[in-house]
Amino acid sequence: MAYLKSRDRRLGEVIDLLGFVKRPVIPDLFSALVNSVVGQQISTKAHQTIWKRMTDTLGSITPESLLSLDEDGLQKFGITFRKAGYIRSIAEKAASGELDIGALSATSDAEVCRTLSSLDGVGVWTAEMLMLHSMQRPDVLSFGDLAILRGMRMLYHHRKITGELFEKYRRRYSPCGSVASIYLWAISAGKVEGMRDYAPKSKPKK
Repeated sequence: MAYLKSRDRRLGEVIDLLGFVKRPVIPDLFSALVNSVVGQQISTKAHQTIWKRMTDTLGSITPESLLSLDEDGLQKFGITFRKAGYIRSIAEKAASGELDIGALSATSDAEVCRTLSSLDGVGVWTAEMLMLHSMQRPDVLSFGDLAILRGMRMLYHHRKITGELFEKYRRRYSPCGSVASIYLWAISAGKVEGMRDYAPKSKPKK
């Protein structure tokens, strides 16, 4: 927080206003990975309900506990057949050693992102969120996150965040991009009174 305040006056003002912001963390990367697949394209409430069913039934979410069920068994928690297939595939790779979750902690951000996003049902954005919220990597700022881009537009009064502009801010925030992300999400969510999105409004279709 102190570093970002020294690097960016506007962001520093938001940090002073909002203070310390907490976000939930799932420290076990395998469990967090499965949780992220479960939550794709469904509401937060549905996600929480399904995850509680899974943890109540299976206890710990491990490759072994998931492989004790076939895809039909996984579907009974309320997830789609496709997601059940993704989860089984991830569990099989972890159980066989093809996916070495433990080894990722010693690899670079780029390698973690490459490994995770190569899995069925896991894209680059999901991999970046896992690095931030589970592995707690300190310098994650996602160009693929729409709320991050909206937060930047609101904070700096930009109409659009281009790749070049994003890189300028990423370099400014580094090596504390993850903390910057947390405050940009808060801005995007309307936590700072008086800030608005400067993106051009789309014209109504005739």
